[in-house]
Amino acid sequence: MTNKSPVTLITGAGRRIGAQLARSLHEAGYRIIVHYNRSVEEASALVAELNEQRPDSAAAFQADLNDITQINELARAALAQWQRLDVLINNASSFYPTPLGTATAEQWDDLINSNLKAPFFLTQALAEPLRQGRGCVVNIVDIHAERPLKGYPIYSAAKAGHVMLTKSLARELAPDVRVNAIAPGAILWPEQDAELAPQDRQDILDRVPLKRSGNPLDIAETVLFLIKNSPYITGQIIAVDGGRSVA
Repeated sequence: MTNKSPVTLITGAGRRIGAQLARSLHEAGYRIIVHYNRSVEEASALVAELNEQRPDSAAAFQADLNDITQINELARAALAQWQRLDVLINNASSFYPTPLGTATAEQWDDLINSNLKAPFFLTQALAEPLRQGRGCVVNIVDIHAERPLKGYPIYSAAKAGHVMLTKSLARELAPDVRVNAIAPGAILWPEQDAELAPQDRQDILDRVPLKRSGNPLDIAETVLFLIKNSPYITGQIIAVDGGRSVA
């Protein structure tokens, strides 16, 4: 690696889609800053894996994205690691149901903070180095930003805000920084409180024109397209959902 190698910060990169983004961008020649909150073992293992492939090509930093102080500290640490930042991927997200009548203020804060507040303030904190490098931002949003998911009103609203944030920041940071978003469909099934029963999964796939779920690699390849091969695209939302959003 050299000081000319581009640097990417990926939030929520310890596992699932974030980990695939880290591996794919690393394979494409990027140095990777892995952000994590609770997934310390997964993040550490991922960084060790990437550094085994290329020494000094990956680092990990912990931050609770509900805390503005930690968001700003993450930005400082990420920039200090290799004194540059070329790509910011706002991937971290809380996701769980909050049916009307049961939702709490704590759930509101958690879902809004991770899905909307953190992407804004992290992008704001890193705007200058991104401008200097004529870099780009890729936000991971959701097809449910436009078609709300029943039982998930706060999450759906937060992702709708993230979509508008993408479009707004594309104007705010132009012409130096491009800002786009990817809206995944059925890529990985939810876990824990949001886990779906087998029949619910099948019902979703039945509404997907391609009749199958996607793969984290589908998201990673679209991210690479937006970063490397789309110099005249900004302010756009690309659905990677097998056609579900138009079905």
